[in-house]
Amino acid sequence: MILYFSATGNTEFIAKELAKRLDDECVNLLDRVKMNNHVPLYSKKPFIICAPVYVCEMPMFMSKYLKEQKFTGSKDVYFVFTSGGYCGISGVLAKSMFKKKGMNWHGYAEFKMPRNYVANDHYPMQPKEEVEKRIRDAYHQLDSVASTIRSGGTLTARHVQLWEVLVTVPFTPIWCKYKLTAKDFYVKDSCIGCGKCAKLCPLNNIKLVDQKPVWGDQCTHCMACIGNCPTEAIEYGTVTQDKSPYNFGKFRYVVDELKK
Repeated sequence: MILYFSATGNTEFIAKELAKRLDDECVNLLDRVKMNNHVPLYSKKPFIICAPVYVCEMPMFMSKYLKEQKFTGSKDVYFVFTSGGYCGISGVLAKSMFKKKGMNWHGYAEFKMPRNYVANDHYPMQPKEEVEKRIRDAYHQLDSVASTIRSGGTLTARHVQLWEVLVTVPFTPIWCKYKLTAKDFYVKDSCIGCGKCAKLCPLNNIKLVDQKPVWGDQCTHCMACIGNCPTEAIEYGTVTQDKSPYNFGKFRYVVDELKK
């Protein structure tokens, strides 16, 4: 069983492509996370968990959900991470979490995907050519990862240094608390009140008031609201002005061309 959370399509693309290659079930965790649904998950095949990386590790809400979730059937687990280039200590923390669950850890893979973090000037959006290249490279990497999983092998990724763990573990909660805020989100007049942003927010942090989204005080900066708005009506202060939000769907043609 392949489980995933995806805000703007990168992780969904990887998860669904792996499902095709492995002839496996693919489950989007979004609704389960939003409803805090922890009905046990059962699979005869290994569990393959696909997650994005925020602030050098899995999103904190996803880590919390997985810690509380019960997995039955297979005792084998693989992880697949997508990031803008650095997966940090995500694999180390995932291994520790699932070892404590008594499951058999079979390693993790990293996919370098196009950056979606439009709400920060420290991480500039990438040019079209770089986005296309990353998608092509990820597509070519899929066969190798699927082959390893199919054979029951171990996925290997770079070695994580001890200093990375020592720095990231205390740093991430502080950064998330003070930097990943929703106070600067607003909508332009082009908002049509469709409510898609509220449906896609994993933290249930967006409510519609008079057919316009209003953000609460919880946010993970996943970019699901900005990246999926059909009219590109959502902005984050002045940071996102004159930027085109990222969504994998805009670049689906890259994969379509590779499959010809």
